[in-house]
Formats: sequence, structure tokens, C-alpha cells
Amino acid sequence: MSHEPFVIERTYPAPIQKVWTALTDKDEMKTWYFDLKEFKPEVGFQFEFTGGPKDRPYLHKCQVTQVIPGRKIAYSWRYEGYPGNTEVIFELFEEGNSTRLKLTHAGLETFPANNPDLDAKNFAEGWTAITAQLGSYLEAQKN
Repeated sequence: MSHEPFVIERTYPAPIQKVWTALTDKDEMKTWYFDLKEFKPEVGFQFEFTGGPKDRPYLHKCQVTQVIPGRKIAYSWRYEGYPGNTEVIFELFEEGNSTRLKLTHAGLETFPANNPDLDAKNFAEGWTAITAQLGSYLEAQKN
């Protein structure tokens, strides 16, 4: 059993400030991520949303744990009624006219091993799709 965090990196042809805004503005987030009632890139800010299979939705409970404006945001990620607490970290790196995103989801091994919905491979698939959606969103913003 691996206790390595899930890490994915993507480079987007967009300036770092545009990517940061996409990661932290709730109106932009709803187009590529989740439709949050409220979101603030402030340490201690708590937010929640429902996601997962349509017949088995999960209430995601999150709290912002780190903010370095324009560079890094992290938050806890857990599920109402289930053991386990993880952390999602978005880090941005300027690369010329592009921005490299490094997304880390650590602590997945704290989720119940007997729940197939919370298996690490599902997070890998989910984050791969979400980072692709972010790329599509940023591409559409160029026009």
C-alpha cells in the first residue's frame, strides 16, 4: 500500500495571475471545478460542496490551511460522516509566458480502505480530469 501523495503537474499557456484567479475566484471555479457557495483564499476559511457518484453524493468539508498569494493555496479535504483527512495543495510556478501547476493530494491513505469510492485511483482520475478542465477553461479565456 502506497502512502505517497498523488501529484500531477500541468503547464498552461496563461500568466500566473490568471491561473491564480481561476483557482481562487468562486465564479471562475464553478466553470471548471466545483460550484461553491462561497470561497475565500484566506487561512481558516471553511467551505463545503457535494460531489461524487450521483447515487452516492459525498459532502466535502474543506478548510483553507495555507495561502501565498499568486503562488500557493492548500486546504484540508474530508468527507462528512467518514474517517480520514487529507490535504490538497495547488502550487504555481511561472515559466515564461506559461504557468506550471503542481497539484498534490496528500493523506489519501487515511480514508477507509473498504470504500471503493475513496480509492486512490479515483482521485487520480478525478484530478486528471479537473486539471484538464482547468486547461480548457484557461484556453477559452484567451478569446
